[in-house]
Amino acid sequence: MPTPRPEALLFDLDGTLVDTAPDLARATNALREHHGLPALPYAPIRAQVSNGGSALVTLALGLEKQAPGHDAARTFLLEAYGQSVAEESRVFPPLDRLLDAWAAREGRWGIVTNKPRAYAAPLVEALGLAPGVLLCADDLPVKKPDPAPLVEAARRLAASPAECWYIGDHLRDMQAARAAGMAAVAVGYGYIEEEDDYRRWPADLWFETAEALVAAVLEEEMAG
Repeated sequence: MPTPRPEALLFDLDGTLVDTAPDLARATNALREHHGLPALPYAPIRAQVSNGGSALVTLALGLEKQAPGHDAARTFLLEAYGQSVAEESRVFPPLDRLLDAWAAREGRWGIVTNKPRAYAAPLVEALGLAPGVLLCADDLPVKKPDPAPLVEAARRLAASPAECWYIGDHLRDMQAARAAGMAAVAVGYGYIEEEDDYRRWPADLWFETAEALVAAVLEEEMAG
């Protein structure tokens, strides 16, 4: 059965709509430096960004979530990140063109993220984005993969879940979208661990590149 055309677009934030990894890598290596350790290469940090601050602490220091010192290290990392959330972060090209074209059509769109509002809202503002709804990790009692934030975002956009595409770069995004009754759209350009095959996620559509996603949403012919 063909996936219906979207009436509303909902995006995950980190690794899907915005390339935030450079700023989070800076904060991760600031934590390493604080502990007298050399900087990590960019690639392994990028792969962990969608897993959140605790995963970055584990990567940086080898401290699992329940280990002594983990919470203090996470606080340090997030404070370092919060000092400049948009120094190098950018909307993945050509998604900026998609958002402009979608707005010109008076299309509804929003962001549903597991990023805390203290970091997500300043980032969205700094990038000049104007989503119709922004739902963050601490806005509701639950977060993805629970479908409730997606359902609430659709409600605020005056759209039914069946009219929405939820676009993400993590398995939990697909789980949340499916449970919410939305089209689950997986992207392969995001922050995916090397051993994780995004084409095995329970999605309705899979796009390897941001260009392919834009072409599909805007019903363009792909070049070549």
